Amino acid sequence: MMNKYECIYVARQDIPQSQVENMSEQFTGIIKEYNGTIHKVEYCGLRQLAYKIKKNRKGHYVEMHFEASPDAIVEMERQMGLHEDMLRFLTLRMKEFVKGPSPLSQTKGYKESRRVAVVAKEEAQEGVVA
Repeated sequence: MMNKYECIYVARQDIPQSQVENMSEQFTGIIKEYNGTIHKVEYCGLRQLAYKIKKNRKGHYVEMHFEASPDAIVEMERQMGLHEDMLRFLTLRMKEFVKGPSPLSQTKGYKESRRVAVVAKEEAQEGVVA
């Protein structure tokens, strides 16, 4: 029986993005080995962590959507736990996948657009006062 899953993992900050992509290929390979299907693998960028994890202040975030059997999840999480560049991972069972870009990757753009809107508003108010 294939269930829908979302997996988010955080890799160390000091590795290159190409190595993070290789990690994603390794984990998607495990899913495919167990006859699962990959729907989306999205690199969400190098982001600030809320607190230090294994002496790291930042981490590479990756989000994956896939359908797989529970056996595939067990093996993938086992491999993630053994990987030396892995900081944290979380796999959740989903009823439906979220359409469009990941909320993680949207956050940065939202903050930037919000900052631009605030600056424009301040400039408009200064123009009215002057």
